[in-house]
Amino acid sequence: MEFFDKTGKMAIGSRLRMLTDCITNDAAEIYSLYGIDIKPKWFPVLYSLSEGEEKTITGIAKEIGQTHPSVSNIVKEMSAGKLIKEVTDEADRRRTTITLSVRGRKLCDRLAEVCEDVAVAIDNISEATHHDLWRAIGEWEEQLSRKSLLTRVTEVRKEREGRDMQIIPYEPCHQAVFRSLNEQWITQHWQLEEHDIECIDHPQKTIIDKGGHILVALYRNVPVGVCALCKMNNAVYDYELAKLAVSPDVRGKGIGYMLCRAAVEKAQSLGARKIFLESNTLLKPAIHTYRKLGFCELAEYHPAYSRGDIQMELSLDDTVSAGHEGQATP
Repeated sequence: MEFFDKTGKMAIGSRLRMLTDCITNDAAEIYSLYGIDIKPKWFPVLYSLSEGEEKTITGIAKEIGQTHPSVSNIVKEMSAGKLIKEVTDEADRRRTTITLSVRGRKLCDRLAEVCEDVAVAIDNISEATHHDLWRAIGEWEEQLSRKSLLTRVTEVRKEREGRDMQIIPYEPCHQAVFRSLNEQWITQHWQLEEHDIECIDHPQKTIIDKGGHILVALYRNVPVGVCALCKMNNAVYDYELAKLAVSPDVRGKGIGYMLCRAAVEKAQSLGARKIFLESNTLLKPAIHTYRKLGFCELAEYHPAYSRGDIQMELSLDDTVSAGHEGQATP
């Protein structure tokens, strides 16, 4: 079909639905051809019960791979058609099983002829094609049981976006974006403090000239995130991780993690032993990122900012074990 030639594999769901609808519509006509009054969707339940034993709706749903509500609705329809009967468990009267009625068993006997003829017709189709659809469906089901299509697409997206991302050292031309990104997240909940203004207005003087570093994240060559590694004159901590900010337009792509990871690796390359940071627990994605990298909350702290309600540290003596999310080039 020309439409599917244009869309390609993107429309696999629509194409499979059309094929299913085509076969299901024919199935209804086939049952009518043999004088059997059932709906195609009843067949899996009928087949399951044709073995003769009593079964629960839960058991049937598990056996045929359908949901409990779906099987329950089919059972109600079949019950209205007097094809099945309910059996109350004498040992536990709260437990009900179902089995085929006399009418249902007779119908299953008549279905045997239909199944035989349908199997021959399907074999004829298979012989006229280059691929075994039945085997292919089984292979697809096995692959999707191992890893869903959603998971696979998520991984492909992350890999593709990772190729569009790069982390580079700060240059004077990045001052405006360094200021705007930090101003955006700070003023969303709080007000800029004096130290904030001095830092984001003069990052060269307040951070870089004092032995610190600033990293800039590019997405498709556009600056979208920043993170500072400030040199500390402290007996315990070598650097402070600060001024992490990512544009709202690209959040959810792991850019904040990439920036922090690159900053940690930069500190390691400089021989740092411990990194300090101060944040606020309202910033849940940032706190999650810090914990993922191995930062631990300090029991006692004295915030330098009025908004600070958590301080954390990372010991670089222990190798950071978190995996990469994209390629960082500090």
